[in-house]
Amino acid sequence: MIEGIDHVQLAAPAGCEEAARRFFGELLGLEELEKPESVVGRGGVWFRVGAQQLHIGVAPDFVPARKAHPALRVSRYDELQNRLRAAHVQLTDDNSIPGLRRCHVADPWGNRIELVEA
Repeated sequence: MIEGIDHVQLAAPAGCEEAARRFFGELLGLEELEKPESVVGRGGVWFRVGAQQLHIGVAPDFVPARKAHPALRVSRYDELQNRLRAAHVQLTDDNSIPGLRRCHVADPWGNRIELVEA
């Protein structure tokens, strides 16, 4: 019945759109998707992540997710880490799973994002 994940949504505060485009679009390299006209007025930004999507949605009483998080599989892992460091994004390496290179970063509003080497 369940065939996969269509999208993951992260909450963000009102007015998040330009910061979302910089972080997820420019730094992480995700392609922005055009939102359907029926939901444009809600704010936020949608991005393509492989065959899935990542939606940044506006939450009126926004609180960042510090434990729950999406994990993004990354090719050219070292290159992305260097790009993020150059942009002064703090990375926290996580070596708790042998043989798996991964780290955690926070989006502009403090939501946890895991980056996993492909």
